[in-house]
Amino acid sequence: MLHVVLYQPEIPPNTGNIIRLCANTGATLHLIHPLGFSLEEKQLRRAGLDYHEWCNINQYDSWEDYIVNAKPVRLLAFTTKGQVNYSEHNFCSDDALIFGPETRGLPDDILNSLATEQRLRIPMLAHSRSLNLSNTVAIGLYEAWRQLNFT
Repeated sequence: MLHVVLYQPEIPPNTGNIIRLCANTGATLHLIHPLGFSLEEKQLRRAGLDYHEWCNINQYDSWEDYIVNAKPVRLLAFTTKGQVNYSEHNFCSDDALIFGPETRGLPDDILNSLATEQRLRIPMLAHSRSLNLSNTVAIGLYEAWRQLNFT
């Protein structure tokens, strides 16, 4: 089973969309606090529709808490600072796909703790800054799931 890890997400509709995405793909969602919103927020619930009950959501107080308690098999960070094209990476069924907060991305200490091949990027035009978080998660998760024959 694939894992989607949101490090300190800030925008409720993005997380709501990702809840719906995880519910429809069978991926487990991991939320690392602090969150920029309450899980009861109206915008989050509207974006996630009624999929909250179908999504396996785990919450952690910090990055360290996530590492200790989730015990991820392999971490893969999606970042504009990555050098490996996500579509050229070979995904495995227990991969943890990590995404940073919308306004600042993953912190350098997390990125620097990962090998170059664990830092993936989604191609964009040269002067583009970033993609929407929920779009990025969808692109990465569906590529991983495709490589696993949608099982």
